[in-house]
Amino acid sequence: MSSMKTFLDWSAYDTYGMGDAYAGIPATGGNYAKAVAVCMNNHQCQRDAKGVMCPSYRITHDPAHSTGARVKAFKAALNGELGEQPFIHPDLAAAMDLCVSCKGCKKECPSSVDMTLIKTEYLAHRNDELGLPRRARLFGGLPEWLHRYRRPLAALVRLRNASPWLARLVERRLGISAKRPIPEIVSQPVFAENTESHTPRVLIEPLHSKTASKAGASLRIPAGRGQRGKVALFVDTFTHYYTPEVAEAAIAVLTAGGYAVEVLRPAADDGEPERPLCCGRTYLSQGMVDAAKREGQRVMAALAPALAAGTPIVGLEPSCLLALRDEFYSLSLGPEVGQLGKQAFLFEEFLMREGNKGLKLDLKPIPGGKAVVHGHCHQKAFGAMKSMKKVLGWIPEFEFDIVDASCCGMSGSFGLEAEHYAASVKMGELALLPAVRSAPADATIVADGFSCRHQIKDGTGRDAVHVAVLLARALA
Repeated sequence: MSSMKTFLDWSAYDTYGMGDAYAGIPATGGNYAKAVAVCMNNHQCQRDAKGVMCPSYRITHDPAHSTGARVKAFKAALNGELGEQPFIHPDLAAAMDLCVSCKGCKKECPSSVDMTLIKTEYLAHRNDELGLPRRARLFGGLPEWLHRYRRPLAALVRLRNASPWLARLVERRLGISAKRPIPEIVSQPVFAENTESHTPRVLIEPLHSKTASKAGASLRIPAGRGQRGKVALFVDTFTHYYTPEVAEAAIAVLTAGGYAVEVLRPAADDGEPERPLCCGRTYLSQGMVDAAKREGQRVMAALAPALAAGTPIVGLEPSCLLALRDEFYSLSLGPEVGQLGKQAFLFEEFLMREGNKGLKLDLKPIPGGKAVVHGHCHQKAFGAMKSMKKVLGWIPEFEFDIVDASCCGMSGSFGLEAEHYAASVKMGELALLPAVRSAPADATIVADGFSCRHQIKDGTGRDAVHVAVLLARALA
């Protein structure tokens, strides 16, 4: 088979197609072509039944916007049917236009087509041939922009959100929809800046206050004896700069449960010790594979002591923590990634595991009507909703319904892109937004995904909370 330069590591597919009834492996692309060819054309991606897959088909009912049609387009590209530069061919762009990287196909397709990873490779080739678009550089490089220019960016975002004229100008120049507010950056992120100790602000003072505000007022945490052991908390970019109250709540819950919490910081020899760790998700979503690898290397170096000691690694944002268990395998980060896959847990996955080993949290009832719970696509794709259900069941007298919804439609930057705004709203209106609107006024809305909470707020005016924040409220 002809070789082709690939940006991601596709060696996991090396033995695929050996005796399997593959529907034709393309002539070029090596193991990448095998990843494409796992599709067996059974059309499970063209349905409206329960599950996530495929959000773009569900809003269009056009087979051209399904996983199967995308596979056909890639096969044509890798078989030379789209010319010398297939990755910049309009047919491939049209096929991928509404893909939201939900990972629904990886879970729900009987052949486990990983269109999210296939899309990252496609975007990397497209960027290589056409150059990185300005908007992609902005969205992809968000972790770095936030570290270097947080204050001016925060002021610009507030100004843009307050000025319809400026929002329209930004839409014309950058293609960021004027119809939606951009999430606002907090004045004080999780880590206090310019301190020699680099101590997370959430761990500095004894417990007095029980709530944390969006502005970043400290939820003060007790020292905790750690009788149940140590936990390494991975604070992602979105939690750090936009919702520090989620990290603070998670630390309060873990500490109350008897864990000594250590917030992961860059390794001592990291080239940028002041810059928070990042899973690389924003870079991957824009096809910026080399930048994602650099972030992955920083994370692996920071995790080395935890991996060696067998310390559980707990994450808060589904798409970020699950990148450590999934995409990291494709970033050539070394054999330790296999161990990481066994030690990395979403917050509620860790609590469920520990609950099975005797963890008891002293929780009290929360005022309010029946709650509505929405699962992030990646939570659903990795079967993590079971743990969400279990942990919510620990709160006394707490009634909740899990919405049977596909993708919320926000999908990171997708819902902010002017050309995709309408599609994003349609995805939300399939089930999620109507369910939130019809919930009692005093009901709690629960959603772990940062993007999901953004979509819920925009579409219904209601605030959703992370499960960690809910559990912190329920701490007796």
